[in-house]
Amino acid sequence: MKQRIARIALVVHDYDEAIEFYTKKLDFKLLEDTRMSDTKRWVLVAPPGGEECCLLLAKAANVRQQTSVGNQTGGRVFLFLYTDDIQRDYQKMQERGVNFVQPPRKEEYGTVAVFEDLYGNLWDLLEANN
Repeated sequence: MKQRIARIALVVHDYDEAIEFYTKKLDFKLLEDTRMSDTKRWVLVAPPGGEECCLLLAKAANVRQQTSVGNQTGGRVFLFLYTDDIQRDYQKMQERGVNFVQPPRKEEYGTVAVFEDLYGNLWDLLEANN
């Protein structure tokens, strides 16, 4: 049997502001934006070169979901964005106004920096050791 994770739902306040952040600040590609109803869209974004697993931007539809925006993991790092050049991406993202809560640091497994998305979800930007 072969399985894989293909989509990760990320609860957002607004489709367009989330698309803007991911495509303009992080260089993600907008893979799909299909209107499902007057209030719901199917929006997929993925990092360049990494379309095998993408984010499904899901607009919060009720109070419970709205309280989860920006805190889907209770304050822990939620997502891990691997890169082939952390210094390049760290500098570019900083110039674009992405908030890094921890600058790049060396770890046993590689170099990692922690940043927040537009809602406060924490991400690791990670360049793994070869």
